[in-house]
Amino acid sequence: MDKIKVIVFLPAYNEEESIGNVIRNIPRYFHDKVDVEVLVINDGSRDRTVEVSNNAGADYIVSFPNNQGLGAAVRAGLRECFERGADIGVMIDADGEYPADHIPNLLKPIFEGNADYTMGSRFLGNIKGMKLHRRLGNYCFTFLQSLLLRRWIYDGQSGMRAFTRQALQHAEIIHDYNYAQVLTLNLVRKGFRVKEVPIPYHVRSTGTSFITFSGYMSSVLPAIWKEWNRNVEKIDIQTKVCNLESFQKIDLSENRDTKGFLIAK
Repeated sequence: MDKIKVIVFLPAYNEEESIGNVIRNIPRYFHDKVDVEVLVINDGSRDRTVEVSNNAGADYIVSFPNNQGLGAAVRAGLRECFERGADIGVMIDADGEYPADHIPNLLKPIFEGNADYTMGSRFLGNIKGMKLHRRLGNYCFTFLQSLLLRRWIYDGQSGMRAFTRQALQHAEIIHDYNYAQVLTLNLVRKGFRVKEVPIPYHVRSTGTSFITFSGYMSSVLPAIWKEWNRNVEKIDIQTKVCNLESFQKIDLSENRDTKGFLIAK
């Protein structure tokens, strides 16, 4: 009997101090009808990220020879999940700020057939400890997304997201610096149903963030403008892919459906 294949991918750049714990905290056996695998996208790290990931139990590691940027790493993660046959892809940052043990909660709206794309929302959960400048920046860019999409979004910069197979196939990230804003704009405009799930937030205790104010102003704002003004086609969304009532194993490359099974709560 087929199982739902979930691949959790972690974009990582010099995260040797935190990535091991993140991988070990990913729930592997939370349901007997779900198989979970872990994929690391090593974005040209110069430390022991690959070694630590292997020791922590990563199933796959894809390495870039040089650092290409978070947007490029997430783009590769989406592609690798799809090509490796994932029914659902989950992205989580490697820095330990997001709770890997909450992945089943992130997947619940997809299992219930209520979403194609979910985001872990710190602002619906707990943002204690987030620095003021990061909080204000998040408010501003999330508000901009909400205005453009004409729907309220609480945490547009979340580094914890889940995608159905169709969303993996059709998601586009048009720049390499980051992904957060353009990815949501792209998927929602194509008709994918997005839902936010409350999560707690843990302040990064190791490493440093690459995000800077100048980087956002010079890279992210132009990318938002470009994404919003380019034409995208609406997708015929298949909403019964991994829902609670039945699991349909879909080969999107050949447009084939296979009747699935009941997933119990």
